[in-house]
Amino acid sequence: MLCLRCWTMRSASAWAFGQTGADRGQIAAFGGVLRRLTLVSMTGRAEATLRISPWKSCRGQGQAAGRMQGWRRPRMGRAAERRRSKGTLQAMQEPWKPRSDDLHSHKCQSQCRRQRRPFPVTAPHQRPLPQRACGTCADPAALLPRVPPPRLFLPAFAMATPSGLIRALHRGTLGQNVVVDRIFSGIQPTGTPHLGNYLGAIQNWVNLQEECSSVLYSIMDLHSLTMPKEPAVLRQNILDTTAAILACGIDPKKCLLFRQSLVPEHAELAWILGCLTNVPRLLRLPQWKMKRASQNSEGTVGLLTYPVLQAADILLYKSTRVPVGEDQVLHLELAQDIAQHFNKKYGEFFPVPKAILSTTKKIKSLRDPSAKMSKSDPQKLATVNIADSPDEIVLKFRKAVTDFTSEVTYEPAARPGVSNLVSIHAAVTGLSIKEVLHQATGLDTAHYKMVVAESVIQKFAPIRNEIKKLQEDKSHLVKVLEDGAEKAKELAAPIYQEIRRLVGFQ
Repeated sequence: MLCLRCWTMRSASAWAFGQTGADRGQIAAFGGVLRRLTLVSMTGRAEATLRISPWKSCRGQGQAAGRMQGWRRPRMGRAAERRRSKGTLQAMQEPWKPRSDDLHSHKCQSQCRRQRRPFPVTAPHQRPLPQRACGTCADPAALLPRVPPPRLFLPAFAMATPSGLIRALHRGTLGQNVVVDRIFSGIQPTGTPHLGNYLGAIQNWVNLQEECSSVLYSIMDLHSLTMPKEPAVLRQNILDTTAAILACGIDPKKCLLFRQSLVPEHAELAWILGCLTNVPRLLRLPQWKMKRASQNSEGTVGLLTYPVLQAADILLYKSTRVPVGEDQVLHLELAQDIAQHFNKKYGEFFPVPKAILSTTKKIKSLRDPSAKMSKSDPQKLATVNIADSPDEIVLKFRKAVTDFTSEVTYEPAARPGVSNLVSIHAAVTGLSIKEVLHQATGLDTAHYKMVVAESVIQKFAPIRNEIKKLQEDKSHLVKVLEDGAEKAKELAAPIYQEIRRLVGFQ
């Protein structure tokens, strides 16, 4: 046991031992109440473990005041022992007995040299021998070793409380070189998500919020302006999308769910990154060509540059992993190139984000298996929404396009319609493609459509009921988005301020 009553160790972060033998070690400790420390020699090898009790005093403890586990002070020569005890045989033979006037006396240095202490001298080894003092009565400021400061920067609030350290870890402010594992993803507010959104993104989001400690999900209302909508429709779509996400299992206590436009740093960073991106790179992206064709070849500037805004969404929080679908891989590659270009020009700052690809196959349209399922599909029977009634789901799967072969097989190239049904069945039930095909043995495609429809109805029944409950309380949905936006601003503000400094704005 080692007394802390006469040591002020809460403000000291490290101290060193003397010059002899294993005393030439260093104990480093995090600020706070010290309970268990490790004695490390100059070679980096752990010499011993020291247990410290802050509740017991060294008064009356005798030699137990300096007991250490698994370590013995090496035996010194006679000359060194004589110098240590000032040549008094009585001090060498008799154990030290603490007295009240010896513990906190002003003559502590001479008494420490005259008495034989069970604990080695604790002053820095750079100091000369006459200035050494024991740990009981030495000045805590004199116990600090002359070692370089640690590379890891801990803010003051992180040293104050454990919760402050947790907030520092979540914000990523433990130092510029420290990379916090952070996941970011978003969804456009197109109303209630459809079957493809759930299986390709939202279902994966629910699993990721359990695996990572820092997860951000955003309602991308700025991106939705690339396809013109009425203001009232957009407001309702934002609430419907939020209700659906919460009903699917997203927990605001485990992740940050917020609305993109409530954090203005997204648009500001997009302008900075847009100045580092060339136009030909954006013109080669397939989404620009497809959506430009849907707008009668009159694509807007927002439609052209929204991949840059996507890159800003990811990099604003120094995200390290991004769940994306197959159609968004090229956009993530653009974000990676922009991050590398920024780091090359202004110094290492952004981590290069990596993709998290969903294991679920891309869900195709029920009416056109060559295209993916989309809310913007003009054919109402092509898309299954997670809030659809059982009758609507049965009708849409009954009208699903297949072929003239009645057998159920999985051949995406030759039989895309039937293969799409098999993919949906496997994703909804959690079974593999082989297990699904084994269950469908002996069924024709008409009966198999009803099997898939029934599986989808059972999967979405509890989600549909929860969506209806959440849609009745709009104030709760608004509060969830606003609270998430406030927390997202806390994460984005210090990162964006550093970006402003790097580019020369301040």
